[in-house]
Amino acid sequence: MNKAKYIALTIIAFTGILILTVTVARMLRHREAHIEVSRDLYPVKGIDISSHNGAIDFAKVVSDTVDFVYIKASEGENFRDSLFYRNYTGACRNGLAVGAYHFFRFDREGWRQGHNFLATVRNLRLDLPLAIDVEEWGNATNFDTDDVVRQLHDMIDYLNEYGKKVIIYTNRDGYNRFIRFRFDGIPVWISSFSPRPLDAEWKLWQHSHKGKIKGIDGDTDIDTYNGDRQSWKEWLEQFYHD
Repeated sequence: MNKAKYIALTIIAFTGILILTVTVARMLRHREAHIEVSRDLYPVKGIDISSHNGAIDFAKVVSDTVDFVYIKASEGENFRDSLFYRNYTGACRNGLAVGAYHFFRFDREGWRQGHNFLATVRNLRLDLPLAIDVEEWGNATNFDTDDVVRQLHDMIDYLNEYGKKVIIYTNRDGYNRFIRFRFDGIPVWISSFSPRPLDAEWKLWQHSHKGKIKGIDGDTDIDTYNGDRQSWKEWLEQFYHD
C-alpha cells in the first residue's frame, strides 16, 4: 500500500469514528431528557403528573419549592385519569396553583375530546388554562397534518364556547408540524431539553422527565414559567376561578 493511499484510508477511518462519536453523544444527551434551569432567571417552578406517578404527598411537594402543578385529567373521547380527582384535591389543599391537561388523540373528533375534557374537570376551580397535549408520541403516524390541525381547532373552539382558555403543550417536532403559524394567540407550553427551548414565544417550558421531587417516588416532569413572580401573579389573575 503506497503512502498516499494509506493516508487517505486513515482520514476516512478517522472521519467515520468522529461522526459515530458525535452521533452517539447526541443520542445519549437526548436520552437524558433533563436540563437544569436557572432559578434566578426563572423563579417559578412546576410539575406535571398523572396516575403514572402513583400516590403523591403534596405537602412534601410544596416544601420542595414547587409553585404549580398540571394534572392529567383525560385523553381522547372517553378516557379519564384514575387519580385526577385525588391529585386535584391534594394539590389544592396544599396551596399549589392547579391546572388540568388532556392528551389529544389524532383518531378522535376534536369536539368530542373537548366534551370529555370539560366533563372531567366539571366545575372545579382551576388556576391555570386548560392544557391540550399535542404530540406524535402515543399517536398513530398515518394521520394527515391538516386533519389533525382541523380537529385540534375544533376542540379549542368547543372549549372556548364554554368560556375556557387553553394552552397547547407540545415538543419541537409537534410545534413545527402542527402549531407554528396555525394557532396565533394561544400560549405554548414547550417540551425541550436544550438551553434555548424554542425560537418563538413560549409561556411554560418542560425541561426534564428526570426530576426528583419530594413526595413523589421516581422521576417527575419539571416545568418552568417564562417570567418573574410578578408576571406570574398577573398571568394567574386571568384564570382565577375560571
